[in-house]
Amino acid sequence: MSVTIIESSTKTVKVGFEEPFCIIGERINPTGRKRLSLELQNDDFSTVEQDVLNQVKCGAHILDVNAGVVYNDNPDPNLTEPPLIKKLINLVQSLTDVPICIDSSVPAALEAGLEAAKGRPLLNSVTGEEERLETILPLVKKYNVPVVAISNDDTGISEDPEVRFQVAKKIIERAADYGIPKRDIVVDPLVMPIGAMSTAGLQVFDLVKKLREIGVNSTCGASNISFGLPNRHGINASYLSMAICSGLTSAIMNPTNENEINAIRAADLLMNHDANGAKWIKSNRIAEEGSVSTRGSRRRRLRT
Repeated sequence: MSVTIIESSTKTVKVGFEEPFCIIGERINPTGRKRLSLELQNDDFSTVEQDVLNQVKCGAHILDVNAGVVYNDNPDPNLTEPPLIKKLINLVQSLTDVPICIDSSVPAALEAGLEAAKGRPLLNSVTGEEERLETILPLVKKYNVPVVAISNDDTGISEDPEVRFQVAKKIIERAADYGIPKRDIVVDPLVMPIGAMSTAGLQVFDLVKKLREIGVNSTCGASNISFGLPNRHGINASYLSMAICSGLTSAIMNPTNENEINAIRAADLLMNHDANGAKWIKSNRIAEEGSVSTRGSRRRRLRT
């Protein structure tokens, strides 16, 4: 089975079918976060600093870094994203030794991120579109890094999971033409919202099973599954457990939600990826001790 290696200057993360599930923290991303976008336009990185530390504290193994800010005075991302993503990566690396996932649709920003990143970051992403394949795969080869392969092509995103699987295979084959091994490909099979497509969950479970059969790791934007529905974290937690059982090996997600993190820890335990249950026991012991401490503080306040 393939093991994808992602590294900082001092830390190695292994993504694989016999490894603990890999959590890629999604919070360093201004998309849909108006306040963060405005802060970044003004060179204010205080929220980013908090997001870095909080995500690592909550269990993120890798941090996704996205600089997709739409600048009011210069809306061209080819000019704005490369310098900003360098600043963000340098900041993240000054705060933690957790490896980085460089996230951009702008090739120049991806290369700027590769120049700034220490170790062996994960590149996010390449698609099955011809122009994207011809632009991104040479970068992957040049810098010897793993890459997220998103299962859409020049025809768009198919609702047919078999078509998306064939697109993934096409990307893997084209990568091989550049001498890029399949262990360095992490496929995103594209998660549809369950509220819009009732078979969305079943599709992903089937796709990651097929990817496992050909020895290719996978990832996804975990919260996409619950878009537009109430109690999203409840859906996300159940989805992650079931997807892990089917063969999903990583996810780009919010690691600060306790329900989702507990679901992943339980799945690791049940999949025999937590030796002797050590991580499960430790995390719950810490939670119980915190609960006891809180109750004790309340009793002391009541007495006074």
